Amino acid sequence: MGTELNEGHEAAHRIEITPNGRRCRVIHQGVTYADTHASVTVVEAGAEKVHYFPRADVNMARLERSIHTTQCPHKGLATHYHLLTEDGPVENAAWSYETPPDAAARIKGYLAFHRSRVDRIDETS
Repeated sequence: MGTELNEGHEAAHRIEITPNGRRCRVIHQGVTYADTHASVTVVEAGAEKVHYFPRADVNMARLERSIHTTQCPHKGLATHYHLLTEDGPVENAAWSYETPPDAAARIKGYLAFHRSRVDRIDETS
């Protein structure tokens, strides 16, 4: 999600954004939606790590921009996307920060996927 974070603890909140050279893939219903060796991994206090995929390595033809947005006090406004599948859309399954603040600039334009809305997000060597 475009996570709502502990607003009362902003001064202590830490976001770690690191390049990830391992192969990361998003697979749903046998279709690969993203496949890269150039993701970045975001780790935040109290949240599961999230892989952000460069747009060039995402099958954008299989995504449709949603009208849904969320606001994160640390990463800014998130734009959401539906996955287009043979069985219909998986609503708001991915998101992207188009204009994050400087502290999160490394994820600008990258896409992340909700683990609960896709079959698999793999990280291999």
